[in-house]
Amino acid sequence: MMMRNAVLVAAAMTAALSAQTRTPTSAPGASPARPASPAACTTATDACTEFVTLGGGPARSLIYRTHSLNARNDAIRRALIMVHGTNRNADHYFSTATAAAFLAGAIDDTVVISPRIASNSVRAGAAPGRGAGGCSDVLAANEVNWSCNGDSWRSGGNSTSHPDLTSFDFVDQILRKLANTSTFPNMKAIVVAGHSAGGQFVARYQMANRIHETLGVPITYVVANPSSYAWPDATRPTAAADAAPDNAKAAWQTEDVHTKFSYGPFEAGSCANYDKWPFGLESRTSGYTAKMSDDQLKKQLVSRPTTFLFGQVDVLPLGGFDSSCGAMAQGATRRARGEAYVKYLNETLGAKHAVQIVSECGHNDRCVYTTDKVFPAIFPKAGQ
Repeated sequence: MMMRNAVLVAAAMTAALSAQTRTPTSAPGASPARPASPAACTTATDACTEFVTLGGGPARSLIYRTHSLNARNDAIRRALIMVHGTNRNADHYFSTATAAAFLAGAIDDTVVISPRIASNSVRAGAAPGRGAGGCSDVLAANEVNWSCNGDSWRSGGNSTSHPDLTSFDFVDQILRKLANTSTFPNMKAIVVAGHSAGGQFVARYQMANRIHETLGVPITYVVANPSSYAWPDATRPTAAADAAPDNAKAAWQTEDVHTKFSYGPFEAGSCANYDKWPFGLESRTSGYTAKMSDDQLKKQLVSRPTTFLFGQVDVLPLGGFDSSCGAMAQGATRRARGEAYVKYLNETLGAKHAVQIVSECGHNDRCVYTTDKVFPAIFPKAGQ
């Protein structure tokens, strides 16, 4: 798997060099060429970053991006926002997303963005990584410190440095900038995607954000391999058939989506918090969703177009796997949790979300997002 990833990224970077040096040409009689785009910035370095001002300033958060969100760009027709995992390694996820764009032939008309949702919970004098929860990012001046634990950055929690801001406000502001026709007059499609903890973020952002219908640009969501979801009611999968632990762990043997799930009340005696936010909708007393009704969240959860991606072999407790009782109430493995959740949304609540098992991939963002069959979900055809 590591060799495959290395080859894919090397191929993508070779394509980048070629793309940045070629001279566009048009055949006689052909339609006028699209506006030339400035060369994409594709290295996960400071040169490809900028800050997004939040709350009117001076609060700000960092993004990696292939094109500035502040300079007019007539060539851009799509945007991909890729949210990082639990390590908040936006640089790595930017490399994954740009590699996918090269491989999909989408780099010329897509702006790729990876937000850095930075967090530092280290107590004064503590060794790095040994603060409350172990988040130890180095923050720049006025950079927002997002919550590390509880109703955290994964679920729209309030900032610890700027309590009036939530992590979902950060992506709201990115979306507003992308939908600004003065900057991107030809923007036709925006995708918000994430993997692992980033998948948790996107799954909850999809159901919660208050700007989806207001921007004038279609937005779709791609959720890959999260450890948990915000269930819309107190129901949970019963530990039988495809949800039985042994069967869930053996699910890697097929690329077919498992559908033999049943649902019922959960015995909460040993897990009183299983249905509290962010595992369910109860007790939303702070953060982005505090003043939203359950009905509003459920309506948005069902109606907004979403694709769920599950690695075929993501059945092991690796990569920050959530083994808390609230997460285990949703299933024994990430793949089983996701398959059961999507079936419930589609068959019980009437959603029409897509689900795809990504062949041979485990809990690996680069494997998932550089797979050919995933490209239509993260680089949808932009309107002509």
